[in-house]
Amino acid sequence: IVRDDSMEDNIGRELTVRFKVQSILDQKSFREFSVNYNTRNILSFTGYDEKIKKAKEACGEVESVITGIGKISGFKSVIIALEPLFMMGSMGLITGEKVAKAFEYATQKKLPVISFSASGGARMQEGIFSLMQMVKTAGAVSQHSQKGLLYSSIICDPTLGGVTASYASLGDIIIAESGARYGFTGKKIIEQTTHELLPDDFQTAEYALKHGMVDLVVKKEDLRDMIVKLIRLHKGGGALSKH
Repeated sequence: IVRDDSMEDNIGRELTVRFKVQSILDQKSFREFSVNYNTRNILSFTGYDEKIKKAKEACGEVESVITGIGKISGFKSVIIALEPLFMMGSMGLITGEKVAKAFEYATQKKLPVISFSASGGARMQEGIFSLMQMVKTAGAVSQHSQKGLLYSSIICDPTLGGVTASYASLGDIIIAESGARYGFTGKKIIEQTTHELLPDDFQTAEYALKHGMVDLVVKKEDLRDMIVKLIRLHKGGGALSKH
């Protein structure tokens, strides 16, 4: 099931990840996957139904991830984008399912993947079902990689927890937006646990670049141009299609 990007959001579109993706892709080239995949309270977690309702109202999405296919400078790519306005972009069962299916589609069609991560991590209201998505998404990335296909992971602010510990950190090329926070556990929690002060720039994009966790740090306004350059660099060998 797909829908096109002509749909207009009623809520501050410039603040949503959907607007961000559409501003990077070629105009009206995006076709969305799995639009009817809705989260449900599988563990009957107290108050979760209300949180889901509020999350949907906050951003107009039915889950914390948007997946689909689009073109950037004419090149087809599969897109995965986490919406931080939906429960801080947390990864639950449906999120992981959509991410994995997007990678599987890209593998089948021999397409590159571009992911945009902004997440607080695994969704606690779904317990072990949420944590299982770390393995599931990582496995889907591995299958895509084994076919020699390009995966560019874009780290947005913040990218933490289970998303960092799974598919977001497995890109062939990892690009962090300037100023983005990137790590596993938050800085304050680490300091409280270890009783040690961490550097002021700890878990910033620039810190991650210095310590080899990302390949590039790019300003938001330069992100599209950088992605285009990388796609052109890797377009040989039939791995990318341009139609």
